[in-house]
Amino acid sequence: PRRFGVGGDGLILILPPSDSAPADVRMQMFNADGSESEMCGNGIRCLAKYAYEYGICRQEALRVETGHGVLSLELRVQGDEVLDIRVDMGIPRLQPNEIPTTLAGEQIILEPFLIGDHSLAVTCVSMGNPHAVIFVEEASDELVLGVGPLIETDPRFPQRTNIEFVEVLSATEVRQRTWERGSGETWACGTGASAVCVAGVLTGKTQRRLKVHLIGGDLDLCWDEHSDHVFMTGTATEVFSGDWTI
Repeated sequence: PRRFGVGGDGLILILPPSDSAPADVRMQMFNADGSESEMCGNGIRCLAKYAYEYGICRQEALRVETGHGVLSLELRVQGDEVLDIRVDMGIPRLQPNEIPTTLAGEQIILEPFLIGDHSLAVTCVSMGNPHAVIFVEEASDELVLGVGPLIETDPRFPQRTNIEFVEVLSATEVRQRTWERGSGETWACGTGASAVCVAGVLTGKTQRRLKVHLIGGDLDLCWDEHSDHVFMTGTATEVFSGDWTI
């Protein structure tokens, strides 16, 4: 299938950093529909693995310039192989104008949200890109594939939004499905998992350390109480390589 073989949810370019950025490399990310994204949590791990293993930047501590600023990564390496990557995702933004959303309030936490025939409760978080987190009993196809695209383009999110439908399994474990802005359903979303970690704490549903199960694999999240930064740890796997003639 496309997600575990030839193909992808988007395009990532590895570029030299801007002159003013204290970074080793710069990441530019494009969604499946051609729109540009500020940040991609899974993509930045893939970039780090590629940059290290292909000799672009052989550093176990890596600084990557993104549309969300410069992020710090720690690579766990064995021999020449990157085993996993820990990403400092930064401080979540919670005020409506930072998401952005026109929903009213100092923070949008379990805000009633009527769309079509569905009455939901949304919690809004920006991890450099907008997320609407919705806790549900079951993250069904009806919600993800039917309601997800309606929320993405709802005018209450003037720059569109990503949507996470989340089943709480315990205070330290959730299952997540994502409808991603510009790409549709994706099997993993690192910024989304980070937003889910934050939303779980804000709503009292989960603790600050959280394991997130996604279709494409698991991520470990921590919203640090002292620094207010969110840290994401996960793997990246090379599935194919090839030449693209332009």
